[in-house]
Amino acid sequence: MTDQTTIHNIIRAHLHDVLVDAEFPELPNFGRGKVRDHYDLSDHRRLMVTTDRQSAFDQVLAAVPFKGQVLTSAARFWFEETADIVPNHIIEYPDPNVVVARKLEMLPVEVVVRDYLTGSTSTAIWSMYHVGNRKPYGIALPDGMKKNDKLPATILTPTTKGIMGEHDVPITPEEILEQKILTPMQWQEIEKASLALFARGREVAARQGLILVDTKYEFGYDEQGRLTIADEIHTPDSSRYWKAATYEERHAAGAEPESLDKEFLRLWITDRCDPYKEPIPEIPDETLVDFSARYISLYEAITGKNFVFPSGGEPVRERVRRHVKAYAD
Repeated sequence: MTDQTTIHNIIRAHLHDVLVDAEFPELPNFGRGKVRDHYDLSDHRRLMVTTDRQSAFDQVLAAVPFKGQVLTSAARFWFEETADIVPNHIIEYPDPNVVVARKLEMLPVEVVVRDYLTGSTSTAIWSMYHVGNRKPYGIALPDGMKKNDKLPATILTPTTKGIMGEHDVPITPEEILEQKILTPMQWQEIEKASLALFARGREVAARQGLILVDTKYEFGYDEQGRLTIADEIHTPDSSRYWKAATYEERHAAGAEPESLDKEFLRLWITDRCDPYKEPIPEIPDETLVDFSARYISLYEAITGKNFVFPSGGEPVRERVRRHVKAYAD
C-alpha cells in the first residue's frame, strides 16, 4: 500500500486542483446532483461525472482532492464484485471520474442497510434512538443500547429521496406500500437484493480487516424491466467503514471507532456547530488533506491495490473535458 506520508504530500500538492464543476456546454442535457453532474445522451445512456464536491447535512461543504476518482474507482470494484447478485448500470469508464451508464427508471426510495446503531445525521438511527425513539423506521429496538452497538439483526431503513438541498425523509416499508410508492413485489425484490449486496460487502470488507457498518443503495429498472443497482455501491460516501481490529477496545472505552469514510467530517462539523441550524465553519486545508487520505486508504484497503494518482500535471477539469468530448454529438 502507498506510504501515508507520500499520500499526504501528493494531496497537499493537489489541494487546489479539484473538480468542483463539470458543466461543459458542448454536452447535451446537463443536470446536477449533490456530488455528480450528469448528461442525458442518446440511446438511453447517461454520462455521469463524479466531482470532488463533498456534501453532508444536505449541503455542499468543500472540495476534496481525488475524491471523485476514489468514488468512481471504489464503485467500479464493487460493481464488478457484485455483478452476480444484481445487474448494475455501467456501460464504460472513459475517465477516472466518469462513467457512461444505462439510463434507468429510478425508484423514488433509497435503502440503507444497517448492522450498527450509529450515525449523526437526522435520518440516522442513533439520532432517533438517542432522543427516545425506540421504533426508528418502524423497527423495534431494545432499551439500553449505546451508540455504535451492534444491532440485534441487520435492518433495512428506507427514505424518500431528497433533491439537492432537501432532506431525505424516513419512511417505513409499510408506508411505502400503503402510499403505493412501490408494489409489494417491487419491495420484496429490493429487500432481497439489498440484503444480498450487503452480505457480500460485509464478507469482502471483513477479509480486509474492516467492518461494513451500513450502506445506501439506489435502484432502478432497465428497459428490460430488470432491477438494477445505480449511482454508487459501498463507497466511502455511501457507506460507513470501521477498522475491525480496534472496534471492540474503542467501543468499550466510549470512543468513536476508527473510520475511513465521511463520518470523520460529519463528526468534525457536529463538534463545532449544529449543522441544521447554524453556519458550518470553514474546513481547514489539513482537515481536507486528512479526509482525502482516509478515502484513498479505504480504497486501497478494500481492493488490495495502490491508488493510481494521475500523472502529467493536467488539471483534473481539463482532463475530464478532454475524455468526454467524444460524447458531444
